[in-house]
Amino acid sequence: MTTILTLLTVQGIMGAFDNIWHHELTEALPSKPSAWRELTLHSARAFIYGVIFLALGWSTWHGLFAVLLAAVLIVEVGITLWDFLEEDMTRKLPPLERILHTLLAVNYGAVLALLAPVLWTWAQQQSAITLAFHGGLTWIMSFCAGGIFAWSLRDGRAAWRLRPLVTPEWQRRTFDQHAAPSGRTILMTGATGFVGTHVARALVKRGDRLIVLTRNLETAAYKFGPHARALCSLEEIASNEHIDAVINLAGEPVVGLPWTKRRRAAMFESRIGTTEAILDLIRRLTTPPSTLLSASAVGYYADRGDAVLAEDADPGSGFAANLALRWEARAGSASAMRVRTVLLRFGIVLGASRGALSGLVGPTRFGLGAVLGSGRQWVSWLHLDDATRLILHALDTPSMTGPVNATAPQAIRAGEMMKTIARTLHRPLILRVPERILRTCLGEMASVFLDSARVLPTKAEASGFRFRFQDFDVALADLLGHPKPPVRHGATRALTAWTSGKG
Repeated sequence: MTTILTLLTVQGIMGAFDNIWHHELTEALPSKPSAWRELTLHSARAFIYGVIFLALGWSTWHGLFAVLLAAVLIVEVGITLWDFLEEDMTRKLPPLERILHTLLAVNYGAVLALLAPVLWTWAQQQSAITLAFHGGLTWIMSFCAGGIFAWSLRDGRAAWRLRPLVTPEWQRRTFDQHAAPSGRTILMTGATGFVGTHVARALVKRGDRLIVLTRNLETAAYKFGPHARALCSLEEIASNEHIDAVINLAGEPVVGLPWTKRRRAAMFESRIGTTEAILDLIRRLTTPPSTLLSASAVGYYADRGDAVLAEDADPGSGFAANLALRWEARAGSASAMRVRTVLLRFGIVLGASRGALSGLVGPTRFGLGAVLGSGRQWVSWLHLDDATRLILHALDTPSMTGPVNATAPQAIRAGEMMKTIARTLHRPLILRVPERILRTCLGEMASVFLDSARVLPTKAEASGFRFRFQDFDVALADLLGHPKPPVRHGATRALTAWTSGKG
């Protein structure tokens, strides 16, 4: 049994890597409605694996119980084959995942080959389940089983939540379009992303004609249906087509996979490459668009301590700052073609179900919220509703040009932000992750969590834009559906800002 349990341990390690790296980080299956059936199969298979690990780790099965265990093993094979077919029909597996699945199949085949004669011997005996202890391997089997059962519940819950979402989003969430056609045509990149989806819906609702550039036509059709024209290449736009404005929100997420050389190249290409394609389109259009809105980020400023940063502040240093600087430089070249260009430097955009807030609220609900680093670094944030409104405001305000800070007027220290989340959820906040650990584990990506940038939306407010959510606690209460705390005005807010800056 030692060899069998050792191979099962290897199976558990490879399966855990496959789940975390491919299903969670790379593919984000629990957020894809099209993956609900695959997640259902994963949940069932994980439950069976948990049973197998516990059964073989702690006991021997004789007589009819051996036959039952053999049947469970065969069912697992059937579910795995079904899963292979489902994956081939719903998504393209990356090479590493295909290799890993092959290794899992080979390793499991070895387990079955070694276990078959054991089960045959057990089946000849009187029916009984006998306790057996295999030293450290028994405890390893128990640990693996616990993780596997937890993952089974996690995938099962995700599948249950996603099943109703198979109906296209544009049918479930109707656009309620009451405005007459505006006559404007807006081209968007990043329209299927977190912020882009809300902006696209707002444009359609107010009567604008929408064209979206996307890497996945199915996702665009799922979100917008007949309300948007989806393209995979800007070459599909004729030179004589009239486009009034371009909103460029495309970009690989900065937080996620490690900042490897390949990942950095992907982040540059998704931003600068897409911007170059937009500039090429502007050059060949008979009538160029009047406006280009291009996203950037407060990462432009990098780590600036307690300094108060308006749009005229110098750029910082490091990968994130260099990425934002080069992105803005390419987008800004559109002004030479007489296109009004606005560069929106977004802080952390907070939404109810996606984005950075979900990553903070989720662990905190289970008492696992943590302050990162010293907690004294400033976090510049923006409510999703204000982010959408600010983009439309910039689109409609001819006087707005150049860099514009897209952040709420009141930044918040990271520690106070986590305390507010914990207090709102009625959970303790006792964990802290030291800066040294973050930098060791995440490398330069740790700067996203540790850099301090106290950014003010000076130009947005000067242009007449009014933020609906200026205080973090009010924004959080709105997004989580909790009773709103008293809104602070005038001298109270000024005093709070002054004391938080001193504290």
